[in-house]
Amino acid sequence: MIKKTIFQGLIIVLGFFLLWFGFSQLDFMTFFKVKERTEFVENKLGDLIWDEISNTEDVITNDSVIKTLDKLIIPICEANDIERDSLKIHIVQKDEINAFALPNNHLVVYTGLIEDCKKQEALQGVLGHEIAHIEKNHVMKKLSKEIGYSVLLTATSSGKGGQMAKEVLKMLTSSAYDRALEKEADITSVDYMLKANIDPKPMADFMYQMAQDSKIPDGMSWIVDHPESEERAKYILEYIKGKKLKSNQSISEKEWKTFQEQVKE
Repeated sequence: MIKKTIFQGLIIVLGFFLLWFGFSQLDFMTFFKVKERTEFVENKLGDLIWDEISNTEDVITNDSVIKTLDKLIIPICEANDIERDSLKIHIVQKDEINAFALPNNHLVVYTGLIEDCKKQEALQGVLGHEIAHIEKNHVMKKLSKEIGYSVLLTATSSGKGGQMAKEVLKMLTSSAYDRALEKEADITSVDYMLKANIDPKPMADFMYQMAQDSKIPDGMSWIVDHPESEERAKYILEYIKGKKLKSNQSISEKEWKTFQEQVKE
């Protein structure tokens, strides 16, 4: 019994020593420098890409349009503890049916998407999807995987970020994330909507509608470039099956139609 107690005591002491030794080997300064460097790359890259867009595209600055889009986004943010001011949301006058997230919390919405959504909830679903990409850090995961973090770091630190920004912009607007990240963003968006008492069914309807629309070109389109749109619509409907749905509209039907008309001008 005494030998057993002594042995257990030695094990505890040895475990404590190994734990202390392990922590002593961690270079906390290096860890924090890596974190700072990562934030620098993300912030620099996001701002470079947005500069490229704002210098080449027609960005909407109409207060009424911006405030209406805010009315659609704020309920999602408030219900899900997302800081609205952390999101840098931009509306670009472009016919393409697209929305995409950029590094540094930029979110770009094309007017073509706003015009093509039959219901405000469909647009909210797409916006929630892109917000999920931001909140889940999918943007940098995708870029690190497809381009390489070291390449991004070199480009943003060497003054050659302009060309990199163009390449990254093309990638983010014309290709999807992998299936696992897309599904996570879809389901997260649905959860956002459920918590905000917004009906997510129009989001699934929109996906199905776009998947069936033969008029959509093979180019840059939010739905076409995302894999298996019809399948995604089905798993969203399956996910909400049996759940108690509420359909609080964030803006009136009149304000929604006015909003769609305004972005055409």
